[in-house]
Amino acid sequence: MNKTMRNLLKWTGIVIAVLALIGAAYLAKLVYIATPASVMSMQFDGFIPLPKGSALSVLDYLTLSERDLFVTNESTGTVYKIELPQTGLPHTTVLTSEAPQPAAAHGVALDATHKLAFVTRSEANQVDVIDAKTMKGIARISVGEDADGIMYEADHDLIYVANGDAHVATLIDPHKQQVVGTIALGGKPEFMASDSLNHTVYQNLRDLNAVAEVDIGARKIVGQWSLAGCVAPSGMVLDSPTRRLLIVCAGNAALVVFDLNQHKVAATLAIGSDPDSVALDADLHRIYATGKAGVFTVVSQDGPDAYHVLDSIQLHYGAHTLAVDPRTHYVYVAYAALFVAPRVAVFEPRVAALPAAH
Repeated sequence: MNKTMRNLLKWTGIVIAVLALIGAAYLAKLVYIATPASVMSMQFDGFIPLPKGSALSVLDYLTLSERDLFVTNESTGTVYKIELPQTGLPHTTVLTSEAPQPAAAHGVALDATHKLAFVTRSEANQVDVIDAKTMKGIARISVGEDADGIMYEADHDLIYVANGDAHVATLIDPHKQQVVGTIALGGKPEFMASDSLNHTVYQNLRDLNAVAEVDIGARKIVGQWSLAGCVAPSGMVLDSPTRRLLIVCAGNAALVVFDLNQHKVAATLAIGSDPDSVALDADLHRIYATGKAGVFTVVSQDGPDAYHVLDSIQLHYGAHTLAVDPRTHYVYVAYAALFVAPRVAVFEPRVAALPAAH
């Protein structure tokens, strides 16, 4: 073997060893779940552990209903229900029940009575109806392709389902547990928000970088506007008093504030990369956002069109969804997990004086 060949083999071995070390380090980072730091604006209170169902657990939407927190597992199809305490810190919370299913689970919506839970399952193109108390299955409803986001629309007493690949919204009568209509959206829907003032629904359209206003009664879009400076809009929440939509943009790591009176973007703020979910604590004038990169961004709302980042907290890759409890002001963040049990992180806001729980 000549010298050139020996050198080539030597360097090939070195490259393979380096790549193996990088891969091992990356895998270790994905497996090991570190304790997030407590910062000036937020205190980490602990994890709520969930049962380990598979090697990989990617948790999706979190839905708060009275004192119950519903969490879906996209990897296993499991729906967890966590009973939140009336008093005390949330890290004492216990898992009360779960409802495993074969297909990927995404969103959960509760009917007006909070007795029925409707769960989207994208791989099966269906919505499951389960008893919210016992977590037992009741019915399965076929809907459009890629059932993802879901909510209860109180003004029309309907369950609204966003079907991503089908580019439609499916409407379900929660009493009859039947599809009663569909609405063509013209784009890929992501998160949505109900507007009790106009009795309409605002729907993000990810592939169009736009937001649409949907008239449920008329079964059609009545307005659609471009989201300037927003690429791939994902999470959305409505701040009704200021008439602003708060939207996170997965494609360019931004939070945009959309003025519903002027129908234009009024403010843009840089946040953690690949954001997916956003929540508003109206009493504290705080906005929380998380994304697939595992960055938890805390934003102060200084005015309808004025915002600044208080803190950016590094969590864990795949910790991309959250919910805020308006009663206690605790923030819950769902973690992804590889080879270990999934969990929900609990954060408590640090402020001078919190409003009294009600």
